[in-house]
Amino acid sequence: MTEAKPAKSEQTRTLILETALRLFQERGYDKTTMRAIAKEAGVSVGNAYYYFESKEHLVQGFYDRIGAEHQAAVRPILERETDLQTRLTGVLTSWLDIAAPYHEFAAQFFKNAADPESPLSPFSPESEPARKQAIDMHREVLAGAKTKVPEELADVLPELMWLSQMGLVLYWVFDRSENSERTRRLAQRGAQLTTRGIVLARFRVLRPLVREVHELFTDFLPGMAQAATARKGSAKD
Repeated sequence: MTEAKPAKSEQTRTLILETALRLFQERGYDKTTMRAIAKEAGVSVGNAYYYFESKEHLVQGFYDRIGAEHQAAVRPILERETDLQTRLTGVLTSWLDIAAPYHEFAAQFFKNAADPESPLSPFSPESEPARKQAIDMHREVLAGAKTKVPEELADVLPELMWLSQMGLVLYWVFDRSENSERTRRLAQRGAQLTTRGIVLARFRVLRPLVREVHELFTDFLPGMAQAATARKGSAKD
């Protein structure tokens, strides 16, 4: 009996999340209410709020699901490939494959995510688990590649690679080419350019430039400064 309760709880949570995603696709994000989600899922409104504090937290659940599916999809690539460009291209294009079914209503999410005060912002405290997971994936991309990264850039490069991926996601949101073909080409060329930059960063004279770019983002992008402070704090602990 005690083992069945967590399973039932997770089933209910999954049901609410899947119902919400279906309604987002059918009605649009802005026109879908928590009450409508609860009704379609066959649960009380209070029960829906028990699992998800708000509609924005439902989207965080969506982020978590996408992240988990992405982790599983890239595992064979990262275990098989040692070429940095191939590893990075695999990470970017596999994300596009995972996210493809949700492309139609992704722009509605972005309208809310673009607000720096929104929990949906990729820089928000609520998005920290998904953000950290994505940055750690880029850290793994570098760690398993035959192209070696200077130790002094080991912390900053994964964050810069994640920021580059966020730029790709933004382009994908507004890309209306068939099967997001233009975004896929951008992912391939971006991986090529990033790889060249990392190779060049092995030259000591160019390393300060990489750090300056990272500091620029840290100082001016909302949420990056807090993330950097938290990272330094955890490192001291």
